[in-house]
Amino acid sequence: MYVPPGWPQEVRPPDSPDWETSASAWLLDAVPPDYRAYAVLRRHPVALARMAAHHVRASIQAAREGYRGAAVDLKDHLPPHAVEAVLKAYRSEGPRLVRLAQAIDLVERALRGERFAERIRPDSHRRPM
Repeated sequence: MYVPPGWPQEVRPPDSPDWETSASAWLLDAVPPDYRAYAVLRRHPVALARMAAHHVRASIQAAREGYRGAAVDLKDHLPPHAVEAVLKAYRSEGPRLVRLAQAIDLVERALRGERFAERIRPDSHRRPM
């Protein structure tokens, strides 16, 4: 079965056996552990996906704000090499969170019934000259 680029490896393809179970487990790993306490989220994966999307978007915003202020906020409390290490962590974490948000979006769309089809690029049929 086709899954689009960015589909999480831990989640089975839609319509395969236990795919929603694998999606729920993966989504629960993407949110704070306290989310596991809510039966409604375990019972309704679409609701879990929606909450996970909001959580990760908020984390992206927090990482952006943290990055913008880290040098000023920490310069009097950390040595320069430590401040640079914090900035490096933000530069790594930001893209990871964006990829996670994109993967959550794909899983949520599949949970809502969307099916993905491989698209053939128009230039892939050109013959070499």
